[in-house]
Amino acid sequence: MIKAVAETQDAGQHTLDVVVVGGGAAGIGVAVALMHAGVKNFAVLERDTVGASFAAWPAETRFITPSFPTNSIGMLDLNSIAVGVSPAFSLEVEHPTGEEYASHLRGVAQFFELPVRESTDVLRVTKVGEDFRVDTPTETLRAKHVIWAAGEFQYPRLNGFPGSEFCRHTATIASYEDLDGDDFIVIGGYESGVDAAYHLACCDKRVRLFDKACPWKDESSDPSIALSTYSLERMREDWFEQLVELFPHTPIASVKKYDDSYEVKALDGRWFPTSTPPLLAGGFEGSHQLVADLFKQRDDGFPKLNENDESTVTPGLFLCGPAVRHDNHVFCFIYKYRQRFAVVAKAIATSLGLPAEELESYRKWGMYLDDLSCCGEECVSC
Repeated sequence: MIKAVAETQDAGQHTLDVVVVGGGAAGIGVAVALMHAGVKNFAVLERDTVGASFAAWPAETRFITPSFPTNSIGMLDLNSIAVGVSPAFSLEVEHPTGEEYASHLRGVAQFFELPVRESTDVLRVTKVGEDFRVDTPTETLRAKHVIWAAGEFQYPRLNGFPGSEFCRHTATIASYEDLDGDDFIVIGGYESGVDAAYHLACCDKRVRLFDKACPWKDESSDPSIALSTYSLERMREDWFEQLVELFPHTPIASVKKYDDSYEVKALDGRWFPTSTPPLLAGGFEGSHQLVADLFKQRDDGFPKLNENDESTVTPGLFLCGPAVRHDNHVFCFIYKYRQRFAVVAKAIATSLGLPAEELESYRKWGMYLDDLSCCGEECVSC
C-alpha cells in the first residue's frame, strides 16, 4: 500500500537522505551514482538478494544486448550499470545468463561497499510532511528522498484475455529444457516470446508463435519496439525455421482448458489446440503499479515524471529503471535507463546542498543524458 498522508513523525528517529527500493540493475546503478554524487546517508532495500530477478530468469535465457569490455575512450559496456565496471570483463561472456549477471551485480555492490539491506521487503511508502516513511516487516525508516527502482520481472502481466490464467508466463519457467511436451503455443512475439520459441526449438519441440503485430518485421531501429538483431539472427537458425510456425497479426481472444488439453482462440475465430499449457510472453505490469498513488499517470499507464525523473505530484520520489518514459522515449533497457542515474543523483545531491561535481565525468561515458531533445533519431540504411 503506497499513499501520501500528513501526520507527525517520531521526533527522535534517524532520517536517511535517500532510500533506494530495489537491488537490481537500476537500484545498484543509481546507488553507485549517489555515492559519486557525495551522498553517504542512504540505504538500498532489496526484498531478496541483489540481482534476484535476473537469477530467476529461465536458465537458457541470455542478454540480447552484447557485452564488450569498457575501454579508455568513453565506450561503456552496454550492460554496465556503473562507470569502471564491465560484465564482459568480469564474466568473460558476451551474452550473460541471468544468473551470471546477478553475480556481476553482487560483485559491483561489494566493490563499491553499497549499504544494501537484503531480505528487506518494503510494505509501504508514505509521504509524511516533507519526508517519507518506509515501512518494512521489521522496522520503519524515514527518508528525505525515495528512489523506486524495483523493476518489472517479478510482476508479470497475467490478465490480457479470458482464460489467460490457464497459461504459464515465461517469467515463471526455470528451464525450457525441463518442460514436458512436444508441441507448444507461445503468445507474444517480442523478445521473451522469441526466446522461448528458440529454446524450445533447440530441444526439438514444435512451436506456434502468435503476436498481435509483427515485431520481427518492424522497420524501426529501436529495440524497444522491434526485435533486437540478436533475436532476429536466432530466428534464422535452421531448427527455428523448421520447428517454429509464426502467426503475425493474430491477437488472441481467449484460452479454454479441458481435461488434458487446451484451445487457443484467435480474434479472427480460428481455434488452435495444444496438449501443453500455452506460454504467455505478454510482458510485465511492472513494480511501478505499487507506487501508482504517488505518481500522476501518463495516458499509457506509466508514471509521469519531471525532467529529473521525479514524480510530478510527490516531490522527493524518483523513478529509475525500465518504466522510465519521457514523451515517446522508452528507457526499457539497461543501456537506456542507466543514462538517467546521474540525473536523479544530481537532483538529490542538489537538494542536499552537495555539488556532485564527480557526476560530470559520467557524460563522456554516455551515462548522463539530461538533454532529451537529442533522443529519437531513427537509424536508416542508404
